[in-house]
Amino acid sequence: MLTRDIPISVLDLAPIVVGGTAADSFKNTLDLARHAEQWGYHRYWLAEHHNMPGIASSATSLVIGYVASGTQKIRVGSGGIMLPNHAPLVIAEQFGTLESMYPGRIDLGLGRAPGSDQPAARALRRGLGSDGNDFPDLLSELRAYLDNTPEARPVGVRAIPGEGLSIPIWLLGSSGFSAQLAGHLGLPFAFASHFAPDYLLPALDLYRSSFRPSESLDKPYAMVGLNIVAADTDEEARKLATSQEQQFLNLIRGRTGPLNPPVDSMDALWNLQEEAHIRKQLSYTITGNKATVQKKLQQVLQDTGADEIIVSAQIYEHKARLRSYQYLAELVNAGDHA
Repeated sequence: MLTRDIPISVLDLAPIVVGGTAADSFKNTLDLARHAEQWGYHRYWLAEHHNMPGIASSATSLVIGYVASGTQKIRVGSGGIMLPNHAPLVIAEQFGTLESMYPGRIDLGLGRAPGSDQPAARALRRGLGSDGNDFPDLLSELRAYLDNTPEARPVGVRAIPGEGLSIPIWLLGSSGFSAQLAGHLGLPFAFASHFAPDYLLPALDLYRSSFRPSESLDKPYAMVGLNIVAADTDEEARKLATSQEQQFLNLIRGRTGPLNPPVDSMDALWNLQEEAHIRKQLSYTITGNKATVQKKLQQVLQDTGADEIIVSAQIYEHKARLRSYQYLAELVNAGDHA
């Protein structure tokens, strides 16, 4: 598989940077989405996170609507909605509303993690004893609300809008749980290798081996998440990537904040154990100029057999972030997949 033969998509965490605001973040998100559409990216997903000062996409459905209203054809969706945080009826209604407003353009990617810490989970009224094992039941309830057959719907409750609409549902995960569930249900699967790389290949194997054809898919369809930072030179790309490294360093130290500017070197900021941990966690990160990115991306495609790549780029300066996504689009000839 050549890099130009595969669709590429955007995963946007709507970063709030040091010195910036959530309002700035949303303006940058829409600007990136419009450019991504122009450059031929296939879809534009936003992620649900809570209680994180550096991420503005907590009200994910609202931001999806904002991006969809400001673009024309690119698919827009969630990467993902953390379903255990919500009543399935509410998600069915929200995405039914989005699909009714922007028909044929909305994706519903679902995860089972909280996307938050314990205080935020408590504030969301999520049961703190939940370990995600109720996710299949919540998913079944959600799909029933979207079903068009009366016998499939919960008695006495209808999702209006939502009922009978064709909204693609994806399962997202970083372990075998969602991989196997997606396979059994015949749904597309996206793996979060951009921050949890260890189980990527086993999860893809499990998904493909457990896949059963469905009305949604006749064969497996796997998307792989990557961090990609592209720049004119390898050195510039490595420097830009230090903003993300600082973000992960803060997370493992138990503190969060806005996205920091890049630094020349991380050596003075982390110790050897922290560096090893973060480099392992970010092992599916590609940084470099076009040639370097293409070579490493080709290797990922050969290793994973991915059907699609979704790319996160936590870059401090908006212009540099745009340039990174533009370089990636140019080297994979993304316009073929618009």
